[in-house]
Amino acid sequence: MPFPEFDPVLIHLGPLPIRWYALAYVAGIVLGWWYAARLVKTERLWAPGKPPINTTQLDDLVLWIVLGIILGGRLGYALFYKPIMYAQLFTGQTLGERFELFQLWTGGMSFHGGFLGVCLAIFLYARAQRIDMLRLGDVIAPVVPIGLMFGRLANFINGELWGRETTVPWAVRFCNARIQQMYGFCPAGDAPRHPSQLYEAGLEGIVLLSILSLGIWKFDLLKKPGYITGLFLVAYGVCRAALENVREPDFGMPDFPLGLTMGMMLSIPMILVGGWLIWRAWNRPPVQA
Repeated sequence: MPFPEFDPVLIHLGPLPIRWYALAYVAGIVLGWWYAARLVKTERLWAPGKPPINTTQLDDLVLWIVLGIILGGRLGYALFYKPIMYAQLFTGQTLGERFELFQLWTGGMSFHGGFLGVCLAIFLYARAQRIDMLRLGDVIAPVVPIGLMFGRLANFINGELWGRETTVPWAVRFCNARIQQMYGFCPAGDAPRHPSQLYEAGLEGIVLLSILSLGIWKFDLLKKPGYITGLFLVAYGVCRAALENVREPDFGMPDFPLGLTMGMMLSIPMILVGGWLIWRAWNRPPVQA
């Protein structure tokens, strides 16, 4: 099927374009904030213990999380997928090349980089406030799929991060007049491809959110510190590694051995750490009041 004529810009406010991609971040943060606050306010989910933070502390933490997402996502993208950005800080021939690393509006964010940025934010905040870091992670991990879902939908609207060539009936040709006008050609070519962005929105967003919500509201896993964080790491890592088989590798990536991709290799440590956290939480008693 042809790729719809989506406009990445929802509306222009004077010279300022409001992009769907930016709105995806805003929606993910705001809804995630609301869901995390609901978890904190529902004390029975933590009983006989108590939530690790109150809503005032959560409000303060959100700023740390936002900085972790943006800085980690951009710096991680450059590190994992386009390290030349760092070299261009010193060797770039133009101002645009020298400061490409900081041009967030041009696209290029890494989930794994953002994840590491959020982990650092949680660690620093937990240390400053003397809060159990794993229990704080259990507040944040369940809301991440909300942002992932909106982000992947925005990737589809932008016509980026498309999948590998395929013959499935729902394949999409990621080429339209807007893309041709922007680049002068269609980077994805005219071949039908997997709409991998929608697969990711479904698996990393809806399915992962459902798994974590079931663990929280049905099986009371917030009572065991680190369990929900571990479950998130394992479930996301498995989903991402599986979807890498239908997602086109990022441009410029080398051919890694055993058919691995950068996304797979970055997800394997998540699965291992997550499995250890689940084992650790399972073998420890619930937090007491």
